Amino acid sequence: MSVFKRFSDVLNSNLNAMLDKAENPEKLVRMIISEMESTLLNVRTESAKTIADKKEMERQIKNFEAEIESWQKRAELALEKGREDLAKQALQEKHRIEQAIETQSKEFAALEVALERLDHDIAKLQSKLDEAVARRKTIVARHETVKATIHMRKQIETKSIDEALGRFDRFEKRMDQMEAEVEAMDLGRNVSLSQQIDSLQDDEDLDKELDALKAKLKKAS
Repeated sequence: MSVFKRFSDVLNSNLNAMLDKAENPEKLVRMIISEMESTLLNVRTESAKTIADKKEMERQIKNFEAEIESWQKRAELALEKGREDLAKQALQEKHRIEQAIETQSKEFAALEVALERLDHDIAKLQSKLDEAVARRKTIVARHETVKATIHMRKQIETKSIDEALGRFDRFEKRMDQMEAEVEAMDLGRNVSLSQQIDSLQDDEDLDKELDALKAKLKKAS
């Protein structure tokens, strides 16, 4: 079973429960990092045991090879002494050990493949652990920001804002109406400067026209 599969199986139950409850992310990240560290420790312990098994297997293979050489010499010695029957038995022992070496060699190869896989998984998990540690503060900070934003939006509802703005608009319209009433009350009471100057010109024109009319009547009489 893959290291990551085992790590996922160990973590999933607690992780899903915490996510469903929207737990504090700092606690969640600490748990993930702790599980990663625990998994790394277990895998390294397993690797150490596998390495020890590999070394023991290497010693056994070397011992078997030494035995094969020993039985080969015994078979040769038996033949030299005219004991073909003993030589044959020695060769049988030699073949038995050779089969044992063949079986042991296959197990040794499988052990080496397992060690390579463990080494790869350990390196990958260590990388993920380093990444989790580096991102821990960022994740916590992001959660705090999102939580504060949600809290703020819950306090300031859109409907409340719209109602407040509506009251503000009504107040402005009322102020416009009151100002219009004041201006209406002042109509005809205050004559502007330009109107006063224009009226002086009108009076002058009327005086000229009046003088011309007087002169005409005087001349006619």
